[in-house]
Amino acid sequence: MGGTRQSQVSLADFCGFIHHTSLAMKELRRKDSIMMTRTQLLSLASLLILSGCVVPTGPVEVTRFNRAAEGVTYGTGSFSVAVASDSDMGAGLAASPYLAAVAREMQRVGYTEKGTDSEVTAEVRVSVSNIGREQRSPVSVGVGGSTGSFGSGIGLGVGINLGGAASPQVNTMLAVRIIRRSDKLVLWEGKATQAAKAGSPAAQPGIAASKLAEALFKGFPGVSGESIRVP
Repeated sequence: MGGTRQSQVSLADFCGFIHHTSLAMKELRRKDSIMMTRTQLLSLASLLILSGCVVPTGPVEVTRFNRAAEGVTYGTGSFSVAVASDSDMGAGLAASPYLAAVAREMQRVGYTEKGTDSEVTAEVRVSVSNIGREQRSPVSVGVGGSTGSFGSGIGLGVGINLGGAASPQVNTMLAVRIIRRSDKLVLWEGKATQAAKAGSPAAQPGIAASKLAEALFKGFPGVSGESIRVP
């Protein structure tokens, strides 16, 4: 009898151990599942935060002229940056992001920044215009022209507007001339323009300046007289 009771007790203890072990394993799996869910949520949140840091910007229209055909060499020598006397923005703090962006690009393509004794000057012009919300005519006809030191062009365009009222936009134009200091000869010039929705990050001066300068100096010095669109 004693042996039978001892066997029954041992069996009960063993069954209890199995039961508690099963519960512990279930709890462990539940915690693992919660941890995995939290990890997945954190990963998703990180991706969303990173994607929010990418600022979408519109395409940039670029036109450039150069004297490569005349044997002028680009991307070498010293430079300084200055605001053109006829720039709409003037030489105040508002022009600083554009001057800095042009200086970065000049260095990237091979020039060395120097003070007033530089070989060339990068003369910067900036124009910012705000276009308010208005009802546009469904059909418009326009004549456009462009002039530069090394070329000119004119074109006729007909546009059909199907969107009705247009959202307010900020149009920014960055123009740069690289001028040789010794004889004031314009060695290179280019213009970049971009339209962005008013109030959007792309319309902010710092972002617009970097985008326009990068587009303007893309493939520097570029094909003279060619107009390109940079995404």
